[in-house]
Amino acid sequence: MGNTNFLIYIIFLIYIIALFGNTILFLLIWVDSRLHTPMYLLLSQLSLMDLVLITTTVPKMVADFWLDKNNISQIACGIQMLFYITITGSECVLLTLMSYDRYVAVCNPLRYSVIMAPRVCLHMAASSWTVGFLDSLVHTAYVMHLPVCDSREIDHFFCELLAVLQLSCDDTSVYEMILFVTGIVFFLIPFGLILASYGLIFLSVFRMKSKKGKKKALSTWSSHLTVVSFFFGSGAFVLMVSSTIYSAQQSQTLSLFYNILTPMLNPIIYSLRNKEVVRAVRKVLETGSQIKDRH
Repeated sequence: MGNTNFLIYIIFLIYIIALFGNTILFLLIWVDSRLHTPMYLLLSQLSLMDLVLITTTVPKMVADFWLDKNNISQIACGIQMLFYITITGSECVLLTLMSYDRYVAVCNPLRYSVIMAPRVCLHMAASSWTVGFLDSLVHTAYVMHLPVCDSREIDHFFCELLAVLQLSCDDTSVYEMILFVTGIVFFLIPFGLILASYGLIFLSVFRMKSKKGKKKALSTWSSHLTVVSFFFGSGAFVLMVSSTIYSAQQSQTLSLFYNILTPMLNPIIYSLRNKEVVRAVRKVLETGSQIKDRH
């Protein structure tokens, strides 16, 4: 019990850090005009997605533990699943588009402002949310209408799709194959496109003669590549593992990493590796200090 208490408090602390970090990063990008660039517009959407992702699962889990409750209504379960799948799908699309943005910035810098026009960036962001939501709506509607067997206990800390699927009495083998194909579409194909983008970026950087140019180019994509590694490393197993080899313990462990640690790490990674974000933070702090001194 003592270890569980400690874990819950750690999870809640991580949630507060993730909530604070992503909110600050999102607000900085929209308030500071110097951050009104395609890369930071897409990054603001990543922060917003991380906020929704971690808020979908952690508050309910922590509240249930503190109130000694472990029940959830069918409607609430469906809503939780809808948000969760929406964000995971949307982040896959968004991270792929962000890699394209970095590819254009490094490999085709002279045409960057034309290719990555504000209208194009808005379409990219809207497409990420739309694709993720439509995919989630189909999966959530199907799973929530399956007949449930005697046990109604979800072996997970939230309404994760595969965990809920385990409760069904019907033969779900055909749906599991569809789920596997969806996983390929949303994970393997985007991951392949991201690797291809960074392969071209690496070749372009390798050909550069200027050390300063190489350093600047590397700084533009190293943060994104780190985030991609965290996201696809844990998320691929959670969403693509077949229910025939489904392990609740493994899924919960990876879900904790994906749902809690990744949203906390993303703003930290981007803040530490981007001088523009650091300058924006300093500007806000200096402005706040000046206002305080006047009073």
